Amino acid sequence: MFYNLLYPLHTSISAFNVFRYITFRTIYAVLTAFLIAFLLGPWFIRKLSQMQVGQYVRDDGPQTHLKKAGTPTMGGTLIIFAVAVSTLLWADLTNFYVWMVLLVLVGFGAVGFMDDYLKQVVKRSKGLSGRGKLVFQSILALITGVLVVSHPGFNTQVTLPFFKHISPDLGWWYVLFAVFVIVGASNAVNLTDGLDGLAIGPMTIAAATYMIFAYVAGNIKVADYLQLQYVAGCGEVTVFCGAIIGAGLGFLWFNAYPAQVFMGDVGSLSLGGSLGAVAVITKQEIVLVIVGGLFVMEALSVIFQVGYFKLTHGKRIFRMAPLHHHFELKGWPEPKVIVRFWIIAIALALLSMSTLKLR
Repeated sequence: MFYNLLYPLHTSISAFNVFRYITFRTIYAVLTAFLIAFLLGPWFIRKLSQMQVGQYVRDDGPQTHLKKAGTPTMGGTLIIFAVAVSTLLWADLTNFYVWMVLLVLVGFGAVGFMDDYLKQVVKRSKGLSGRGKLVFQSILALITGVLVVSHPGFNTQVTLPFFKHISPDLGWWYVLFAVFVIVGASNAVNLTDGLDGLAIGPMTIAAATYMIFAYVAGNIKVADYLQLQYVAGCGEVTVFCGAIIGAGLGFLWFNAYPAQVFMGDVGSLSLGGSLGAVAVITKQEIVLVIVGGLFVMEALSVIFQVGYFKLTHGKRIFRMAPLHHHFELKGWPEPKVIVRFWIIAIALALLSMSTLKLR
């Protein structure tokens, strides 16, 4: 909004010329989203407590989690609000990709909100069925994929990290590939959201990584120098990624151990889906496996656990899945699990950024 309203005035007031720079607007998107989440956080938590929107804790999980029962949840609503407002203020609102990532953020957030509402307000213990969530997610991702692929100039080639001459063109099959990336990322982040600050920390790190990818892919000179696919217009997604960083840090203030609020499915599904959408738009789809390697490990631990349990009629690979619960049951204190997983996320982010040069 500021860009669209103020930048045209730069011809008469030179100070407004600063709004042309994506880096400037991204910095203020980070700060705006942080302040929204930080300042509204206490009020929002009080409202959730008054509404008795408290976390349900499984009695078959780690016993240390039982004391968390009743902690306000659905805090992801605050994250979505902070990200959306900040993006609308600082991004170029004529940019197609900005509206695509906002569509995914709000759409997947609505699916998560529906699930949380059924669990917390209607008191339906299982919330929205797994199949129901997957159907809604897939429909939203399909719409996003079709719109993105239909956009003039969008390339349906898939970028393979470390291989600059191998970029298979999927044509319209790219839509299904995009659906897989977006829905997969959404559910992987959702499975990681099980400890205080465990999901929002790595999510903020991943957003910072894709903020760099978006800026590089949207700058024709830098993209050409690094021999990356140039995506005209995707530079504005940098502002969106910055807003996620700011909102994530603001939310982490209250979500850090011991958490005063949890994000719920409304937060994890929307953030994960947004990360997948950004990966598709920036043409860094495969490298998401590295950037979000922690989320991938958590998801695979559940898949392997369930598959092995069925094949062996009751045996388990891990003491409990997702993976973070396995380490808890091994005796790791919760803060140690969280910080060590953050360290892994940082290492994976650095590894993924090396793919910009190692081609």
